[in-house]
Amino acid sequence: MQDDIQKKRHEYTLKQLKDEDVDVNPFIQFDTWFKIALEANLPDANAMTLATVNSEGKPTARILLLKDYSDDGYCFFTNYQSRKGEDLKQNPYAAMVFFWPQLEKQIRIEGRVERLEPEYSDKYFMERPVGSRRAAAVSPQSSILKNRTDLEQAVEDFEKEYGENFERPDFWGGYKLIPEKFEFWQGRENRLNDRIEYVLKDHNWISHRLAP
Repeated sequence: MQDDIQKKRHEYTLKQLKDEDVDVNPFIQFDTWFKIALEANLPDANAMTLATVNSEGKPTARILLLKDYSDDGYCFFTNYQSRKGEDLKQNPYAAMVFFWPQLEKQIRIEGRVERLEPEYSDKYFMERPVGSRRAAAVSPQSSILKNRTDLEQAVEDFEKEYGENFERPDFWGGYKLIPEKFEFWQGRENRLNDRIEYVLKDHNWISHRLAP
């Protein structure tokens, strides 16, 4: 390994996660931490890594934006025909990771994924900037492109034909991850990090502390 990588180190000293400070409800705990990230004005505070696995057991991960959440689940939007969409069709389970280095906090969520109701996807699609809506309607996400010029021309042609008056395409919409497991991680000095895990058992959330 290169010396500069081996020597790169940051000590986590900002906070600690005591048992008495953890809510018994992981959804409330998530909401508390997420609001802390928002109030800190972190760039892309709603950015998270989404990991999926295909039918051959091969994983892949990418950065997405969380667009809504509640006790029903955690929502994101994409092209259903993209690689992540195909993965979720074959294996409807995924993992999310939120990492806020400025706060030395991390949240992991694992669970089953379902498509959102079409009406919900319609509503969100129409709230997006028109340029983003055009891109979603035109881009064959995850497909091989001959070049960028063809893609830009397709967007231009779409704009000439439809302007700003077009609906959500059937191949684009939302998903909801329904949690079965949470982990809240708080960085601590000397890598003795705090880790609190919640596991859903018989419709009840059981929490415990994990070794760092």
